[in-house]
Amino acid sequence: MSKIVADLHIHSHFSRATSQNLDFEHLSHWAQLKGVQLVGTGDIAHPGWLQEMKQKLEPAEEGLFRLKDEYAKAVQSTVPAACQQPVRFMLAGEVSNIYKKNDKVRKIHHVLFEPSFQAVEKLQARLEKIGNIRSDGRQILGLDSHDLLEIVLETDPQAYLIPAHIWTPWFALLGSMSGFDSVEECFDELTPHIFAVETGLSSDPPMNWTVSSLDQYTLVSNSDAHSPQKLAREATLFDTALTYPAIFAALQNNREAVSTLEFFPEEGKYHYDGHRKCEIRWDPATTLAHRGLCSVCGKPVTVGVMNRVAMLADRPLGAKPAQAQTFHNLIPLPEILGEVYGVGAGSKQVQQHYELLLAKLGSELTILQDLPLEEIQQVGGSLLAEGIRRMRTGELTIAAGYDGEYGVVKLFDEQERVVSSAQIGLFAGEKRRATKKKAALSSEDQPGHDTGAVWAEVDLFSQDLAPRPSPKLMAEGPTIPAPSEASKGGLGRHLLNPQQQAAVLCIDRPLLIVAGPGTGKTRTLTQRIAYLVAEQAVEPEHILAITFTNKAAEEMTQRLTALVGASVVGRLTIKTFHAFGAWLLRQAGEQIGVSATFTIASDEDRQILLKQLYPALDNRALDQALAQISTAKNQLLSPTALPATKPTAFTPIAPALSEIYQAYEAALCQNQLVDFDDLILKAVQLLESQPAVLAEVQARFRWISVDEYQDINLAQYRLLRFLTAAGANLCAIGDPDQAIYGFRGANRAYFATFPQDFPGAQSLRLDQNYRSTQLILNASGQVMAKGTDREASLIWSDFFDQTKLDIHTAPTDKAEAEYVVHQIEQMVGGTSYFSLDSGRVPGTDAIVRSFADFAVLYRLGAQSRLLAEAFERSGIPYQMVGQTPLVEYKEVRELLAYLALAHNPQAHFYHKQLFNTNVPKKQQAKIRPFLDELQAASATSTVPQLIEMVQQFRINSLGRKFDEKHTERLQKLGLRAFPFSLLPLASQIFWKQCCSRTKQTTMIRAPTA
Repeated sequence: MSKIVADLHIHSHFSRATSQNLDFEHLSHWAQLKGVQLVGTGDIAHPGWLQEMKQKLEPAEEGLFRLKDEYAKAVQSTVPAACQQPVRFMLAGEVSNIYKKNDKVRKIHHVLFEPSFQAVEKLQARLEKIGNIRSDGRQILGLDSHDLLEIVLETDPQAYLIPAHIWTPWFALLGSMSGFDSVEECFDELTPHIFAVETGLSSDPPMNWTVSSLDQYTLVSNSDAHSPQKLAREATLFDTALTYPAIFAALQNNREAVSTLEFFPEEGKYHYDGHRKCEIRWDPATTLAHRGLCSVCGKPVTVGVMNRVAMLADRPLGAKPAQAQTFHNLIPLPEILGEVYGVGAGSKQVQQHYELLLAKLGSELTILQDLPLEEIQQVGGSLLAEGIRRMRTGELTIAAGYDGEYGVVKLFDEQERVVSSAQIGLFAGEKRRATKKKAALSSEDQPGHDTGAVWAEVDLFSQDLAPRPSPKLMAEGPTIPAPSEASKGGLGRHLLNPQQQAAVLCIDRPLLIVAGPGTGKTRTLTQRIAYLVAEQAVEPEHILAITFTNKAAEEMTQRLTALVGASVVGRLTIKTFHAFGAWLLRQAGEQIGVSATFTIASDEDRQILLKQLYPALDNRALDQALAQISTAKNQLLSPTALPATKPTAFTPIAPALSEIYQAYEAALCQNQLVDFDDLILKAVQLLESQPAVLAEVQARFRWISVDEYQDINLAQYRLLRFLTAAGANLCAIGDPDQAIYGFRGANRAYFATFPQDFPGAQSLRLDQNYRSTQLILNASGQVMAKGTDREASLIWSDFFDQTKLDIHTAPTDKAEAEYVVHQIEQMVGGTSYFSLDSGRVPGTDAIVRSFADFAVLYRLGAQSRLLAEAFERSGIPYQMVGQTPLVEYKEVRELLAYLALAHNPQAHFYHKQLFNTNVPKKQQAKIRPFLDELQAASATSTVPQLIEMVQQFRINSLGRKFDEKHTERLQKLGLRAFPFSLLPLASQIFWKQCCSRTKQTTMIRAPTA
C-alpha cells in the first residue's frame, strides 16, 4: 500500500489574509501538482464555506469527500498527465481561542475535524451561540480551549481536535507569549482526548523529542496554507487505508503508520528570537546574555520556538524516544529553482520551469523525494539536481527565521551558481561538501548578535542555559476578602463612610441625597432601609422603594436580602415607577374604568393598533404621532386638553393630534389595553379621583425611597406628591449632573425644588467615588464645568494611577469605529498573524488583556451599526447588549398573545393576531379549543409551564418549525417569567420587557472567557 500524503490544516478564501483562489477547484488542481492525496477543507466553522462544500463536494470513502464531476472535469484539464491522481477532502478547519486562564491571556489555535456535514452543522450551531463565526474563516472566539474541545466531542463520536503549530510564540498551546507549559494545563481532565499535536513550521520532530511529555502524542505536520501554492510545504504521511476512521485510528493507536514531511525548522518565521523592526536575530544563548531585551530599543524580544523548546526540554538535542516517528526535511521546489536561477521563488522564470518539470517528471513531492537525480538532471540540469541532492542530505545553510520573518535557505555559494541553458558538467571535478552544515548567520550578518554562535555548536537544551520558568512569573499580593455586609448585626454599617452613615441615620425629615457617580448610592439606600427595619422596628409592608429600571430593582432586592433576609424582603415593595403603577391599577383600576385583567401594549402593539385606525399614515407619521402621545401622557394631558393643531411642515400629521390621541385611547380601552405611559398617568388619575384609594395607599406606604430623582417627569412627580401628601417620609437620591432624559419629559428642576416641595428637608452629599481614579474624576469635572448651568458636584477618589486619558478626534463616524476596534486589537496583543506581520500590533508588549476585559459604550443606538461592522471586519468576537427586546420578535409576540387571551379572553387585539386572514381555517379551528385548555391550565400552572404548553401546541398541532435561536429566546422568556407563579401576573412579562428600555446602558461587550 503506497503512503497517503495528507495536508489537513489549510484555509479557505473566507479567511483573512488568504488567497481568493482558495476554493475547491484550485485546491484540487494544486494538490495534484504537489502530490497530495488528502486535503483538509479548511474553515469548517464558517457557514458560507459549508454552503460551498455542500455545493461542490460529494461523499467518497467513509468520512471523506471528492469534487463533484461537473467541477472535477474542468480541473483535470488543467493538470499535467504526469501529475493527475484522485484527491480527497476531509472536513477540517482552524479556530482561534483568545481567553484568560490562570491569570494569563491565552491565544491558542486548534484544528477541528468532523466526519460529516451534519456534524459540521451541529458544531456551527454551538459556536454561533458563543461568538461571530461569519466574519472570518478562522473564527476568533473568547472561549477556553477546554470548552471548545468539549463542544467538539459532543458534536459527533468521531469529531476530534488537534492543537495547531504548538510552538508558535503568539498563537499556540506551548507558545512563549500566550501558551501553557503543558498540554494538561490547557485541557485539564479532557487531556486524554488529545492524541496528536501539530509541530508547526518552526520546529521539527527532533526538537519535540527533547520534551518527554510530548512522547505520548503523535506528531503531525501540515502546511497551514494561505494559498493553494503553499500546499504540502509540510504534510503528514499515512501508511493506512484512505478513510476517515483509518486516518484517525493511525493517529491514535498506530504511530508507526505515520510520518511527516517537514520544513527545515530554521526556515520557519519564529525559529529564533528577535526583533524584526530592529533587525535583531538571536539564538537562545544570545537572548539569555541580553536578558531577553533588544539591544537596540530595549524592549523584550519575541522569544522564538528554539528558545521555548529549550525552556521546556528535559532531554538533550539528539535524544530519540522509543516510538520516534520518521520524517524528511524538504525545501519547496520553487525555492530551489529560485536559487538555481538567482531570482525570486515567485518569478515568472521559476514558474515556467516549475511547470515544465511537473509536466515531464510528475508531482513536486515525487521530484523532491523519490526521483533519481539522473532523471532530474536530464530535464532540469545539473545545478537543480545538485540542489535537490543537498536538500536530501541536509547540506545547506539557513539564516534562521525570527519574529515573523521567514528564514533564508542557501544551497549554493554565489560562486557556485552558474546559470546556463545546458548546465551540464557544472560540478565535474569539483570537490563536494562532505559534511552536513546547518548554520545561523554569522555575527557580522546579525545586527546585535555578538556571539557568532552556530546552531549545531551550542547546547541549547542545557537546563542551566534556559531554566524553566515557574508557573507564576510574578508573586501575587495577598487577597483581602471584602467584609460581609451581613456582619455586625446583619447591617455592616461600619463599611459606610461618614456621609453615607449620616444619610442612613437621617429618618426624621425628608431627605435629598446628592450622589455623584460611583459614590455608593445603592449601598446607602439599602442600608437605610435595613436600618429602618432592623433597628427602628418599621414594618416592611410600610416601605416602598422606587427605581427606574428592573435591573436596579433586582440589585436592590439582592442587597437587602443579604442585609435583612429573604423573608423580610418579601414583605417590602421594591418596584420601578411603571411596575408600581401597574400594581396599583391591578388593585383598584376598575374604579376608573381600567379592567383588572388589562394587558400592557408593547411598542409594536401600539403601532399596529394605530395603523389599524389610520391605514393611510406611513411608519414615520405613526412613530411621530405615538411619540407626541407619549409626551402628552407624561405631561398628564388628556386628548381633550390638547390644542386642535393643524399639520405643519414640521408635524405633517393628518388629522390633528388631538383626534388621533382620542381615537387611540378609545382603541386601547376597547381592547382592554394600556400602554407604557398609562401606567403612571392612570395611576395618578386613580389617586386623584378616588380619595379612599389614596388614603389606603398613603396609610400603607409611610417610608418611600426614590432612586435617580433627577430623571423624574411631571407624571412621576405628581405620583410622588400624592404618595407623600399625608406625611410619609421621602428619601430621594440622585445627581442633577446625570440627568439624561429631558427628551422624554424628565425635568431635573424637581431636584432643585425639593426643599420647597418638602419643607424641612435635609440635603446631604456623597462625594467619595469608589469606581474611578482621581484622574478620571478630574477630567469629567472639567467637562461638566463647561457645560452645566450650575456648579458641578465635586467628587473625589483615593484611587490613583499614572494612566493618562487619551482623547482621539476622528474625522468621521466610520473612522471612529475603526479606531476603537484597532485599540482593542492592540491591547490584546493582536488577533492574528496578520496583526503582527502587518505592524498593526507591535508584538513586543506583554499580553495582559483578553476580549472579556473590554466594553464599548456609546450614546446613540445609531452608532452601534458602524461599530458592529468594524468588529465584523476585524473578526473580533463581540456581543450586543441592550438591543432588540424579546417582545419585538414575531414568534415571541405570538406566544404572548396566547397567554394574553388565556388571561383575558376579551383582549380582542390579540384575538386578531391569532385569527388573522393569514392563518388557515384548519389551524384556527385547533386554536380555539386550545385557548380554552390553556385558560383552564392557568389556574394551577406556572408561567414557564404555560409557555412550554403553547410552544408544544405550535409544534405538534400547528406544524410550526423553529430554529435554535428562537428556542434560546423562549428560554430567556421563561427565565423572566419564572418569578410569576400564576397567569394573572403573566401580562407583567409585557411591561417587564418595556420597562427595560427606560434607562439602559447600551454597549458592545466581548464574551466572558
